[in-house]
This record gives sequence, structure tokens and C-alpha cells, in this order.
Amino acid sequence: MNDQPVIGITVGDPAGIGPEIVIKALIKHHLNDKYRLVVFADHAVIDQAFFHTGLYADIREVRKPDDFHFQSADIHLMNCGIIDHHVQMGQINADCGNSVLSHVSSAIEWALKGWVDAVATAPLQKESLQQGGSPYLDHTAMFKALTKSNDATTLFMVDQLRVFFLTRHIPLRDVADAITDHMLSDAIPRCLLYLSQLGLTNPVLAVAALNPHGGEDGLFGTEERNTIIPAIKKAKSAGYRVEGPIPGDSVFHLANEGRYDGVLSLYHDQGHIAAKTLDFYRTVSLTMGLPFLRTSVDHGTAFNIAGQNKANETSMIEAIHAAVLYGPIIKNSPDSS
Repeated sequence: MNDQPVIGITVGDPAGIGPEIVIKALIKHHLNDKYRLVVFADHAVIDQAFFHTGLYADIREVRKPDDFHFQSADIHLMNCGIIDHHVQMGQINADCGNSVLSHVSSAIEWALKGWVDAVATAPLQKESLQQGGSPYLDHTAMFKALTKSNDATTLFMVDQLRVFFLTRHIPLRDVADAITDHMLSDAIPRCLLYLSQLGLTNPVLAVAALNPHGGEDGLFGTEERNTIIPAIKKAKSAGYRVEGPIPGDSVFHLANEGRYDGVLSLYHDQGHIAAKTLDFYRTVSLTMGLPFLRTSVDHGTAFNIAGQNKANETSMIEAIHAAVLYGPIIKNSPDSS
């Protein structure tokens, strides 16, 4: 175990299912025995998760690597000390938002110091985060700002499918106008770089089409003809292994069969629907372009079932596995930020 990476885990919003799925992953599935893991949370929140799940382990509070003792089955906890009371589950709460900011900030600090090799995150609640006074909208914004990384990119992985996103949290009506030659010319090389960082040799990237049937030469939309195809041609002439635009109703299937190593999805739901339909629980989100790897579950806080011991922990397990597998590769990549 001593040659394994150390993975930091943040529990997400304490009022959501994050603490539950982390505890289930570590104790029920014995990941705490298999890997070297440090949980960033509040002691009271972990105690409450023990109560909700009926699971228990001894807690070893740590403040620095000298405190690690991974030969034991204890949960290594960096106690952030924000919440010291029972949390009302499934409710928007400023204290919970403040807690999330503290957990994630601490985990990032440890990763930048080299104390953990990657960070796996459970889901947060954006409204609680804002009520807690956070200047950041979500996890990705926090990681980008606190690591000073301008090019952080989301990658979804499930089975053989790897999906990047050109645009994300913008209205669907704004997507077509947001897609520019500059965006594509910047995204294509970065996506190929990140695929290489994951250990793929000479990867091939497919760019999804925006319109039905790839626009049919302007019959169903002109974005492919005017913007997407010229950007792809320019990238290919520069030596990049990229294909497209491939219609959205087939590109993800073809990639999962091995035709392409990755897909550049043009908008949020285009890629999310493909990955989550393939396997909702095993889809993992990776944030590439940071000085270290961040992995995450692909779902939200599920306030409707929080505290009821009903949450499925599979995505959390997969996020931890991915952090262990790819964290050292990304950390040691000469091209990482």
C-alpha cells in the first residue's frame, strides 16, 4: 500500500447524499482498506453519516502527512471544523455551503503541496454554496481559481467512452452563437493532449455535430458548414488527429466501440445524455488541465433521498478508482498545468 497514491476525498454538501456515498464507498466496499485515502469533512458530518448508514469506523484526524497511518482501517479525516451540529438533511443551508468551500479549499491546498496526489469530490449544492458566501459557482470554478488554471476542461468517462465539453452551463438557445472557430481551435489540441496524458497513444478525437445529420450542408443549420468544418480542417492541416463533425446520434456509439478515443461534445446535455444513458452510475467526471487530477461523481446531491440510506455509491467508487489509476499519471505528466 505504501507505493499507492494518496487520494483526497471531499464529501460535498453535508445536507445531500455526499457523506453517505463516501462512507459507503470507504467502509461497505472496503476502499479504505485498499487505498490510501484522506477525507476532507467535518467530524460531526461523518458521525451523522455513520448514523444514517449504520456503518462505522474509527476516525484518525490528520493535519499533515506525518499523521498518516494507512496500515490501519481508520478513516483518515482532515477535520475542517465548520459544522459541529446535526444537519437538516435535504435543505438549502448557508453553513453547508461554507462547509463545502472549506473542504474543497483544504483539499486543493493539500494537492498543491503534494500531500495528496488527486482529489475526488462528492456533489455540492450550488444554492447552498452561494448562501455560504462563496465567490465560486461550482466545483470547477473553485478548482480553476484556486489552482490558477485557465484551461480546466471536463471529461466524462464510462466504459470506452470519453466525452469532453466545448460549452457547458449556458442556455441551449445560446449554444450555436457560442461556438466559434477560436473555441474549437483551442479545444481540439487540448482534448488530444489530455487523452495522451491518460496514456492513449496517438489518440483520435471526434467532434460531434451540432445539427441533425451534421446540418446537411446548410439544410438543417449552417454552423457545421460555416464554423465547425473549417476549424476541423485547420486542425487536421496542423497535424492533429481529429475527425468530424460526426452526427450526435452516432458519434458516441462509435467512440464507445473504439472508432474514436474521445468525443468533443458541443453542449452540456449532448454529452451528458450519451454517457449517463450508457451507464448512469459508473460515469465519472474528470477535471483535466489542473496541476493534479480531480475526479467526481456524475450526479447531484439528491436532496429528496438525503439521510435515508437510499443513495447509490457506485459513481463515488468509480471516482475514487479513477483518481487512484490516473492521478499519478496526470501529476507526473510534463504537460500538466
